[in-house]
Amino acid sequence: MENQEAINIAFQHICNHYAPLEKDCMEEAKRAVEVLTPVKNTLLVKEGQMAGKTYYIVKGSARTFYLKDGKDITDWFAFEHDFISPITSYFLSIPSTLNLEVLEDSVLVAFNRELAEYLSGKYHSFERLGSRVVTKSLLQMQQRMVSIQFESAWQRYENLLRVQPDITLRVPLSHIASYLGITFETLSRIRNPKNRI
Repeated sequence: MENQEAINIAFQHICNHYAPLEKDCMEEAKRAVEVLTPVKNTLLVKEGQMAGKTYYIVKGSARTFYLKDGKDITDWFAFEHDFISPITSYFLSIPSTLNLEVLEDSVLVAFNRELAEYLSGKYHSFERLGSRVVTKSLLQMQQRMVSIQFESAWQRYENLLRVQPDITLRVPLSHIASYLGITFETLSRIRNPKNRI
């Protein structure tokens, strides 16, 4: 995929599904963004680094994760047409407590923080875009918290499949288990059709 094609796909979807951008804003943003094509398992941000960019996924998938006492704990997944970044580091300009990794060979459009702040100050439409991206993320985080607190492991897994039906074909099951807050063995039992009776 050519860089300009990736940029055009990204902005068309952003305008259709997040917030429409005025022509001047879109043209200025298109000239300033960066296209990245990281291969599977590339770490875009490591714990302790500053996260100065947010990434729009044109193709592929990514996750954020913690390393806690030698354990890898997935915090978030993102797929085509999602934005992803270690948000605390991105918004507060502090070292990230998360790692950001691509899970497949991917095509990403990167917005650096300075560009986003500049465009938000200059164009109301870009400010509205930022607000909608943050709102979507907050709602998803709230839903995840409620799910972990009040739903069974089986319900959490079923809900994840409802949102992302092909996730088990694209993401290692160990990452899915840690995201759901369950062991790999529990996930294996849930996935076994004999246990669904």
